[in-house]
Formats: sequence, C-alpha cells, structure tokens
Amino acid sequence: MRIIDLRGKRLTRAEMLAAMPRAEMGTKEATDLVRPILDDVRDRGAAALRDFEEKFDHVRPEHLRVPAEAMKQALDELDPEVRAAIEESVHRSRAVSASQVPQDFHTDLAPGARVAERWIPIQRVGLYVPGGKAVYPSSVIMNVVPAQTAGVESLAIATPPSKATADGLPDKTILATCAILGVDEVYAVGGAQAIAMFAYGAKGSEPQDGEILCEPVDKITGPGNIFVATAKSMVSGIVGIDAVAGPTEIAIIADKDANPSWVAADLIGQAEHDELAGSVLITDCEDLAQQVQASLDQRVPRTEHAERVATSLTGRQSGIILTDNLDQSIDVANAYAAEHLEIQTADPDAVVPRIKNAGAIFRGPYSPVPLGDYMSGSNHVLPTSGTARFASGLGVHTFMKPVEVIEYDEEGLKALAARINTFAVSEDLPAHGESVLSRFIADPYDKATIKQQEEQAGLR
Repeated sequence: MRIIDLRGKRLTRAEMLAAMPRAEMGTKEATDLVRPILDDVRDRGAAALRDFEEKFDHVRPEHLRVPAEAMKQALDELDPEVRAAIEESVHRSRAVSASQVPQDFHTDLAPGARVAERWIPIQRVGLYVPGGKAVYPSSVIMNVVPAQTAGVESLAIATPPSKATADGLPDKTILATCAILGVDEVYAVGGAQAIAMFAYGAKGSEPQDGEILCEPVDKITGPGNIFVATAKSMVSGIVGIDAVAGPTEIAIIADKDANPSWVAADLIGQAEHDELAGSVLITDCEDLAQQVQASLDQRVPRTEHAERVATSLTGRQSGIILTDNLDQSIDVANAYAAEHLEIQTADPDAVVPRIKNAGAIFRGPYSPVPLGDYMSGSNHVLPTSGTARFASGLGVHTFMKPVEVIEYDEEGLKALAARINTFAVSEDLPAHGESVLSRFIADPYDKATIKQQEEQAGLR
C-alpha cells in the first residue's frame, strides 16, 4: 500500500480534502452509455429490458417478474444454516429499525396557532440489489426492513438474473430472502435498465408480463456499480433516490495498541468487494504501519480473491496515512469521511465523540465492518466517496417524509394579518398580503385605506 505522509504538515481544509485517497470514476463515459438505456426502456418497456439483459448479463429472462412459486421453491431449498443466519440478521435489523421510527409532534405558538409535523411513508419504493462479483441477500434485508418498518405500501426489488440458472432468474438465496421478508414483487433485471424500469415503469411485451410489467416508483434505493449510480443520478429529477454510491471503502484509525493482523484482515475484507474499493489506514505509529504491511504481504496471497484484493490495495484509492498524533488522525478521518470507519485505539470511547463525518462508526477491535455488513442490526447501505460529510446511511427515515401541518384558526391568523401584509409588501408580493387581509377587511386592494381598515377590523 502506498504511504501518504502528513507528519509535520499543517494543511488547510481544502488541502486536507485534496490529500485524501479517492478512486477515479469515469462518470462522463458512464453517462454516455446510460442515457440510451434509459430512453429505450422508457419507450419500449419489457422488450428493451430483455434485450439489455441479454446484452449485459448474457441471459434473456422468460419471466422478468419472478413467479411466486420460484421464490417459494428457493426458500424450500435454502440451506438451513444460511436460513438461520438470514433470519438472525432480519431479527436484529427489525429491532434497530423499530427504534428509528420518528414521532409526529406539534408546537402551539399562541391561541389558535399550531404547527404540527407528520412523518408520512413513501407510497412505492424500488429497491435495487446488486449482483456482479458477488450476490447480496444482505442488501435485500438492509433495504427491505427499514422500508417495511416505515410503512411503505408497495415494495419492488430488482436484481440481476443469475448466469448460473437456466431459467434466467436471480440467485436463489436472494429469492429466498425476499420470501422470508414477505416481498413478492421481484424482477430479474439489473444495471441501469432496472433503474429505468423503476423510474418510468415498463409496459409488458410478452403475455406473461401482462399489459403493465412494472409501475413506476416514487423513490429508488440501494447500491450498485457506476452504471447503476449514474442511472440513479440521471433519473433523480423524476424520482427520489437515496444516494449516488461510489465504490465501497473503509478507514481505520489505529494507534500503537492496535493488533496489526486484525487491521490487515479488515483492510483485506473491504478490498475484496471490488478493484476500486478503498482501504485506508490512518495511524500515528509508523511501526504499526510496517507491521500491517507485513501482515498484508502474508495474508493477501492466501485469500480467495487475492488478485482483486491486491489491485484494490495498491490502487490510488487506498493507502496508509501517517499522522503526527491521534488528534491529526481524527482530523484526517473527518476529512476522508469514510463509508465505514473503524476505531482501533487504546481508548476508542474518547475518539467516537470527536468523529463528525462517517457513514458508520465501528468502535473497538470487536466491532469489525463485516459485523455491520451482516448482523449487527445496523444498516450497511452507507454514503461513500466523502459524502458522509453531509449524508447519512439508509434507515427508516429514508422511506418517510416529514410534512408540516399548519393549523391556525380565525383568532390565530387575525393576530398576525397586518404583519404578514407588511412583510409581503416589503418583498413586493402584495397579493400575498391581500390574500390574508381578505379574510378580515372589505377591500384589501384600496391601499389608501388599508391601515384604517386594519384598525377597524382589530388587526392593529
């Protein structure tokens, strides 16, 4: 791993942000490729979806919408140990999600003057579950459970068809997980074409599709590759999205007391995802950095996806950042704003409150990132590429929207009418004031007598 030595340097905020290791993303190229996919799916619906699945996933699904009996069969055939692990993950996720549900409230400002806030579930959501280098039944759980807890009425899942199945259906573990969660609207569609289907809806092209294959959704969530992320960005004016996700990443704040073998194993675990995955060690101990590097040299060749891991760890998005002290390490972590931030220091509880920017914080050596990936109860759909500086991970709140309810009666509005008119006139929007005054005076358009009318009506 490359070394980024910040010792003895006093960087400005801009310099610190620029020093952070990041992957290069070919966003313009992706945009040029994604635009015709979006347009074709919008125009041709299911026919275009089948064409793109054949082109990109090398499978032409007979059933774009997965039949209910296929999900039941997948659940019946699921390995009991895998099912137990999935059900434990669901149980813990539901427990945490239940605690996240925001509460309605109201504020009484004066007699007859109340402002309330309601949290309303989004009506229909499209959840994307990636395929590619791995299958992610865990992402089904991370998307579905908070959406269900929020009270979303209609959930649809899209996930790529599996090349390993002759029938062109998605991975059976993913289908079984959908069945466990009670989701019955699942599509064998991946990539940018899945995002187009969710955004625009898709008409059927074959008898098994029906007249309408998929109705459009109100919001799309879930991670994916650069083409999925680009497609989400491009349709974000039509539907809501959770985020435009980049490659996954981990940062580890470690001091001299950290176990170098554990640090190395955690860096490898994140690098396994993708050649563009970022693995970053932030430490004020050069000896630890050398020990971690030595452990990586021993461990990488022995892990199953050694080539992928090595490419990730040696890429520009990964590195070991050397700092003067723990304070600077914390500053670096806040600038990097990692998707996953592990804290492996002598006193992690002193560090956690000082972290301002992270998708999720993993406190101490026994809270590694894979715990959060599968079974901690937290959500693993998190902001990437430094967006944790202003964004948060997926949760119940993602699938709800706060809506204010303004409840004023005659007395409440009357007490403010004249002031509202004054404010509106100062902004050169007199019709706003006239709208309010119409409820209390005879002629709000007679500007010469406005104040007299207001006094007669008891507005002043």
